Parts: sequence; C-alpha cells; structure tokens
Amino acid sequence: MNLTHIEHIGIAVKSLNDSIPYWEKIFGLKCYAIEEVPDQRVRTAFFMIGQTKIELLESTDPEGPIGTFLEKKGEGIHHIAFAVKDIENALAETEANGIRLIDKQSRKGAEGMNIGFLHPKSTFGVLTEFCENKNT
Repeated sequence: MNLTHIEHIGIAVKSLNDSIPYWEKIFGLKCYAIEEVPDQRVRTAFFMIGQTKIELLESTDPEGPIGTFLEKKGEGIHHIAFAVKDIENALAETEANGIRLIDKQSRKGAEGMNIGFLHPKSTFGVLTEFCENKNT
C-alpha cells in the first residue's frame, strides 16, 4: 500500500455557519470550498493547512452518518483520511490483512475524490478513510 500523506481530518459539526468563523478567526485559515455530497447526506467545508486539509462535516439528514454521529457523540473528530495512490488495491490489501471494510470498493466523495472507509471496530476505534485523487 502506498500512503502518501494525511489527506484530511474530518470533524463533525452541528453548523458550518457557526463553525467556519472559528477556523478562520482563531487559526487564520480560509475556507476554500463548501460542497454538498447528497449520497452521504452531508455538507462539507474545507480548509488547507500545509499539505493536509480540515474537513468540517454538517449533516443534511439526522438519520445520515454525520447526523447519527452527532447524536451519539456530539461534535468532534469524526475520521482521519489518508491519501493513497491506488485505492482499490489499498482496500483489497487492508481487507486481506483482516481489517473489516465499510466500503469494499471505492465511491465518490467530496472534491471529486474516490474514497473508501475502514470500519472503526477493526482500527482501534478510529474511523479511517482512504482517498485517491484521480485528477493528479
């Protein structure tokens, strides 16, 4: 598997409108994109810091993954995402090593990335995402 860097850290928030000013004012970061991902029932906001992004996640459906996360755990870190060169191989290799997958094949995510999640019950409680940018 070829991990290249931490692609982003996903943070569940109740409101992008309330959260974005915190990241901009306190840390001096600039929100460069807001995007809705309908099939994941989420709106995202992105900030760049070095080679890594912060992704704020606001639920568009209380029954969606972020909505249920917020209900159970409240706001906070939701997942860590690693950039990979070949996501299908990374998912297959991870599964072959006994890790439970949420996604056996990649799917489309925010910013046009191909994404796949590993189940936190197999990753010491950390929801882990692989991301591949097919445009690079």
